[in-house]
Amino acid sequence: MKDFKLINKSQEIIKITLINLALLLVFLELGSLGWYFFKHKQFFYTRQKAQDKSALGINLEGVRLNQSIVERFHPFFGFIQKPGPDFRPGFKINNYGFISPYDYPFKKIKKNQFVIGIFGGSVASDYSIFQIQNKILPQYLKQVPGLQDKEFVILSFATGGYKQPQQLLILNYFLALGQELDLVVNIDGFNEVALSNINNKNQIDLAMPSNQHILPLISLANNSLSTKAMQATLRIKENKTRINEGLESLQNCSLAACDALTSVYVQNLVNSYRRDVIAFEKEGGKQQQDDEGSVIYINKNKSVLEDSAAFEQMAWNWAKSSIFMHKVLSASNVPYFHVLQPNQYYQTKRVFGDAEKRIAFNNDTPYAQSVEIGYPALLSKFPNLQKNQINILNGVKVFDQTKDAVYVDSCCHYNQAGNVIFSNFVGSSILESLRKDEARSNKK
Repeated sequence: MKDFKLINKSQEIIKITLINLALLLVFLELGSLGWYFFKHKQFFYTRQKAQDKSALGINLEGVRLNQSIVERFHPFFGFIQKPGPDFRPGFKINNYGFISPYDYPFKKIKKNQFVIGIFGGSVASDYSIFQIQNKILPQYLKQVPGLQDKEFVILSFATGGYKQPQQLLILNYFLALGQELDLVVNIDGFNEVALSNINNKNQIDLAMPSNQHILPLISLANNSLSTKAMQATLRIKENKTRINEGLESLQNCSLAACDALTSVYVQNLVNSYRRDVIAFEKEGGKQQQDDEGSVIYINKNKSVLEDSAAFEQMAWNWAKSSIFMHKVLSASNVPYFHVLQPNQYYQTKRVFGDAEKRIAFNNDTPYAQSVEIGYPALLSKFPNLQKNQINILNGVKVFDQTKDAVYVDSCCHYNQAGNVIFSNFVGSSILESLRKDEARSNKK
């Protein structure tokens, strides 16, 4: 009899426990639904599922999920990304370290193929990927007489951290290899002032590749990378794997509670990743006291240049490099378009929402002052560029008319909405210029 009562009591406890657990799960799901709606402004169950990991609500600023923290030296380009397959669906890091569906040099296999080369840094690299996926620039070019039936092939010669004269050198290198180009777009400006200024502060020649990228490589080449830097590298590698796995799980969540808990987990991993990146850069980027034994030579300055002199030199490096890109391309009648990219630290009439401000601005970034001083220096060279017949497109105000968030980090990169606006600006500007050239040609 006692055993029977004990069984009944145990069943009652299990029943109450299950009911409480069910209620807990219901309340957790309801709370998660509210949290998701507050964060994304849409209902979880009827949401439009994100195709891009950057749209999952995780702040991935500075997280290079598909790239190594340390690039590879290249004897002509300075540095490249490590070649490898499956960068993302339809793309790889090709034989020269560029994100592209193709290896280079690309050879035309059809007479109607029209090859567009994109040059610059990470914004230009993102732009080329966006054009291949969305074909906004080709849609504009199809409105040009003679281009209606062309098959547009977009080739990226852009990599994060590149700055002039790297674009000029890369262009000449591939032209020497026989790369055919029918139109070239160079998107730059930010790296030329932001990264060159970091070079200056470290007494590295302004025209040398980015100090941020080459110093860790020099330490590796000299076998002088510290134990702390190597440990940070291992932690970064492990965290990237976990972050990618977490983002995959987040894309496949069928309950709001799953989304909420996984989001917290992944964001904590991202925060740890950032701490390790800072540790790596602090250790890997340290200058050697005596570098006479280094196997890598870089040009240095005897002292840090004053801002006025440094930014003037940066602007001339930028302008002259563009002029020479135009000259070499014009010899083959290849249209060249140079775009000054927009950046949040160059003040225009744009009004930022509170949510975007938290993403787009960082009080501790070294880039803000570089852009504030550097962009006016670049803009001062527009008359000289125009005098040399450069098709220079000023993109600094392209986001002024939108209230939507367009920046995804506190550096320089754009989200889907920003890429659409920027792509339409570039496409429409190129179309307008080509139409003017056609009209002038018809008058002759």
